[in-house]
Amino acid sequence: VQLQASGGGLVQTGGSLRLSCEGSGSIFGVSVMGWYRQAPGNQREFVATITRDDNGITKYADFVKGRFTISRDSAKNTVYLQMNSLKPEDTAVYYCAASMTVIPLSRFEYDYWGQGTLVTVSS
Repeated sequence: VQLQASGGGLVQTGGSLRLSCEGSGSIFGVSVMGWYRQAPGNQREFVATITRDDNGITKYADFVKGRFTISRDSAKNTVYLQMNSLKPEDTAVYYCAASMTVIPLSRFEYDYWGQGTLVTVSS
């Protein structure tokens, strides 16, 4: 499975960005796709995930609820992260991830990672 993330960039506080993650290869076995982020000096942290089954169940970190929305286009094997009301503390490298586990409980249960896309929010 290969994951290609895109859409990062520089935005002012309060602005919006949309990240995309396209999966390819043997993606049929993937149960969950989502996003993590890592700011300099910090550990990689969970942002949002969505299941690949018909239910499309979403899960969000508390610090993005109401601001970020994860969605998918199953036909394109692509997951999106719409980020609104961005804050300087959202500045990080955002990584797309995919897990074969039905309910991954931590980043260690993700099997595949994209290359990361940098999001910078200026104050």
